[in-house]
Amino acid sequence: MTKEIMKNELTDFPDYAVWKNEIIQQIHTRQLRTVLNVNADTLQNYWEIGNQILQAQTEKGWGSHVIDLLSADLEKEFGKNNGYSVRNLRTMKVFAREYPDFPVLKIPAIRQVPLAELNAVSQFVQIPLAQITWYHHISLIAKVKDLHERAFYITETAQNGWSRDVMLMQVESNLYERAGKSINNFPQTLPSPQSDLAVAVFKDPYNFGFLEMSERQNELDIEKQLTTRINDFLLEMGKGFAYVGRQYHLAVDGDDYYIDLLMYHTRLHCYVVIELKAVEFKPEFVSKLNFYISAVDDLVKMPEDKPTIGLLLCRTKSKVKAEYALRGITQSLGIAEYETIKIMESVKSSLPSIEEIEKELGEEDMKVM
Repeated sequence: MTKEIMKNELTDFPDYAVWKNEIIQQIHTRQLRTVLNVNADTLQNYWEIGNQILQAQTEKGWGSHVIDLLSADLEKEFGKNNGYSVRNLRTMKVFAREYPDFPVLKIPAIRQVPLAELNAVSQFVQIPLAQITWYHHISLIAKVKDLHERAFYITETAQNGWSRDVMLMQVESNLYERAGKSINNFPQTLPSPQSDLAVAVFKDPYNFGFLEMSERQNELDIEKQLTTRINDFLLEMGKGFAYVGRQYHLAVDGDDYYIDLLMYHTRLHCYVVIELKAVEFKPEFVSKLNFYISAVDDLVKMPEDKPTIGLLLCRTKSKVKAEYALRGITQSLGIAEYETIKIMESVKSSLPSIEEIEKELGEEDMKVM
């Protein structure tokens, strides 16, 4: 029977495979929408309850005791494990107070890299809050007070599919301050809007704290560790980076050359040549990277790919020297530092639990009262 079905698929239904895949994709899309709708409904419910508590306390003059009373009645009606504890109700109140424009976080638009892609023209930026879960939200509210910074982490979490713990590690590593901060010539060498995206993609400094480092390690040692810890490396590089190879071989006019790391960026649609230096930045490093970019453009890049971008990673750098070195360079190139302080495990071990976050928010709410 199976062989007969397969035969029919190939003869009687020549377009069956395409048709079948379209249906499978449709089902996956529906399943995703269902998950997103459930999350949106949960957030809507919690916001409405929190907002009703706010109104009761401000308009009716009811004190904090009303939350204890409401919690007891809701748990009597729905059971004790349905999310209506005193602590969670206080958290809902904080959520409603933080986001009066629910279902969006509405903030004045400012010209900065993290929000540039979202809205660069209108007066306000609106971030859909249902992009991330309740547990992401209550963690962000407790850890990040600035609304623009919070909007950045909401957007990045949604785009990268970060778990709550990964999101908090990005907060602890201060990604908001590092994103889009490399010294580069992208505005001069790339057309808009690709130049804006390239600026946003690269950061400074890069946090390679997951590596076991010593002062005497050279570039090869660092490369080996980065590719051994490829998941951590790609997480730090950011969404869109795909690993191509280490010590990538190029033959140019009879001589052999080896690129430290070659990557491809799926949103920029181009190869990214990465050169690692275990020392302070020197202007001559730019010339070598410029050579590699040209070679990759001629020997590796396909016609459909966009021009190659280079990234030079050094232990330390002088901003002035880096900017001087880029003047007159026509290839697209960025320069950044990398840090190797071992923080990842310590951050992981110190990540607060949901209960600790809710307790922290509850105590904060009591102080406001």
